[in-house]
Amino acid sequence: MMTATKLPQWGLLKSDRWLLSSLTWIPILLALSIWWVFSQGIAKDLPVGVVDLQQSALSRQLVREFDATSTLKVDHTFNDVGAAKSAFISNEIYAYIVIPKNFDRDIKISNAPQVTVFYNSQYILVGKLINSAALQAHGTFNAQIATLKQMAKGNSNQLAAISKAVRIRTQITPLFNKNSNYAQFLVSAIVPALWQISIVVSTILFLTANYRRYGLKKMVGKNPLSQLISISSFYLPFFIMQGASFLIWFYYILNWPMEGSLLPLFFAQLVTVIACMVMGALFFFYALDPAKAMSFAGAFSAPSFAFMGVTFPVTDMNMVAQVWRSLLPISHYIEAQISQVSYGASAWQTVSDFMPSMLGYLLPLLLTLLLIKKQLRKLENNNGSI
Repeated sequence: MMTATKLPQWGLLKSDRWLLSSLTWIPILLALSIWWVFSQGIAKDLPVGVVDLQQSALSRQLVREFDATSTLKVDHTFNDVGAAKSAFISNEIYAYIVIPKNFDRDIKISNAPQVTVFYNSQYILVGKLINSAALQAHGTFNAQIATLKQMAKGNSNQLAAISKAVRIRTQITPLFNKNSNYAQFLVSAIVPALWQISIVVSTILFLTANYRRYGLKKMVGKNPLSQLISISSFYLPFFIMQGASFLIWFYYILNWPMEGSLLPLFFAQLVTVIACMVMGALFFFYALDPAKAMSFAGAFSAPSFAFMGVTFPVTDMNMVAQVWRSLLPISHYIEAQISQVSYGASAWQTVSDFMPSMLGYLLPLLLTLLLIKKQLRKLENNNGSI
């Protein structure tokens, strides 16, 4: 039985600053930067403007309802729509509200006045918050007007007037993120996506370092699979520690809600790391050139966050996006993470749902071994010129 030749890695790691950085401080710095950007957690007091063409007590009451929401802050007033639009385009405000000229008259004759809110829907999260807050403010104002009308008809009891004005009361309770904390929603997905990129890139870097120092033939030896396992096993603990660190940071230090257990996630991370390393090795041995391999890795892993299915539903993705998503190890890991963190699924359910997809990475491993043999034949044909 062939055994792997032990190639020293500590000296290699110390001499390669980029490799050392990608395994240590760069992933930590990126994760902390992302967390700092979203550390506030809940978006509030978004600056908006108002164009009040009515200038009445009722219109000012509506403006106060908008300003009373925790999401919006009315700190800009404009005399015309053109000025509000200019401020909106220059990013001084996130939205502007137009109250029509005949606002009071329409309310008195029971016509619904058209109050318009303009916001940029390309800012998906901000747009969603503004739309929700505007509907909340407008709903509160409509209920107040309807209650006053009921009291004017002789319903002196305020509760009776409110019950007739608002016959159906709705209560919307968000599941799994009751405070709508965007740090929990976004950071817990962005950091794993960056983690995947770090693993794939670092794999290419340590394979490149070994290739430059030992040459292809000595690097892969007579048994490429055993040799790859021997080299990769040195770097595997770095990636495992990175993954375990962000889980402990999220759910123990920051104390984000955790419905399940971290144990199945640690196992899922181990399998994910191996799959990412396989993909990095595939890119490297296909090109046998670090620049080209990095290009392939960048194109492969760049859409990780977008294709996860966290911010955009997988069912609405086209076929190309869904196929690409299925190739990304982190997209399968994030499903396991969500099943534990949000749903509190059993460990067996999480692992049994996760593993069938990850077994598919045996195919890229087989392709990597075939590519190694191809590169070795090319080396022999060129009389050792590679």
